[in-house]
Amino acid sequence: MSAPCEPDCGRIRPGGFAFVRRTHLTISAAALSWVLVCLPVHGQVTTIAHRGASGHAPEHTLAAYERALEMGADYIEQDLQMTSDGTLVVLHDDELDRTARGPAAYCTGRVIDRTLNEIRECEISSWWTSSVGGEPISGSPERIPTLDDVLVRFGERARFYIETKQPSEAPGMEQALLEALDRHGLRPTSRGDRRVLIQSFDPESLQTLAELDPGLPLVQLMGRLPDGDLDAAMARIAGYAIGVGPSRRLVDESFMAAAQRHGLIVHPYTVNSAQDMERLIDLGVDGMFTNWPDRLRALLTREP
Repeated sequence: MSAPCEPDCGRIRPGGFAFVRRTHLTISAAALSWVLVCLPVHGQVTTIAHRGASGHAPEHTLAAYERALEMGADYIEQDLQMTSDGTLVVLHDDELDRTARGPAAYCTGRVIDRTLNEIRECEISSWWTSSVGGEPISGSPERIPTLDDVLVRFGERARFYIETKQPSEAPGMEQALLEALDRHGLRPTSRGDRRVLIQSFDPESLQTLAELDPGLPLVQLMGRLPDGDLDAAMARIAGYAIGVGPSRRLVDESFMAAAQRHGLIVHPYTVNSAQDMERLIDLGVDGMFTNWPDRLRALLTREP
């Protein structure tokens, strides 16, 4: 990220420039002055590593999270599933078959039907080389991490973007999430505390979280435009959330205007091409999810 703006600087959005700071330049021996230097708006777009740096390593592995942080990601994302005995694990799919490998009795079928001990028999690294041709990951095969595993490993050096997945099929997921954050001293103390953001496609899950803790910073995921009036939908979302996470295809000038009218941040998913990144930056999004955080960071930090 670019250096913080000094107190006397201004912000101009949207457009090609954002932060203005004072820089001392020697113009001549007789004429020294302060001049205004504009820094590109790109430096203020939040980089969210989608399932970690999942373009470089198997998704939701510790290796993928490590790579994301090495590449300068602002947040690492965790998708939550719940085991039959009530433990939160980090896995995108509600079924194990796509990414888990191990004994068929334990490593196929729905996560909610497996105990934590059964889940621990499964590894999630080898599919990466056999299915998508990814580079082999050094070291032992990685197991499906629990949310606690991730928070212990990265709690002192990362920000977390956590999604409740299929929460209607896992009663108590929201309370379990807050208890995990409490265990690790990561419960947000207000909507202005952004070390942890919580997102979901399920508005009832987010509203449950808002009832449990009105200060939580919540983000409503959107796979399609809402029925009816977009402005009215944004107004409803603003009643419990600080932002929206739309599919990148939904974001245009009218979407941004509606979100901004209601004070909502906009974090589209999943943005992997430089062309899409540039388009969304120009529209004024606040951040974006990407499998390739290094690509976005390179774009944001290049010289204007």
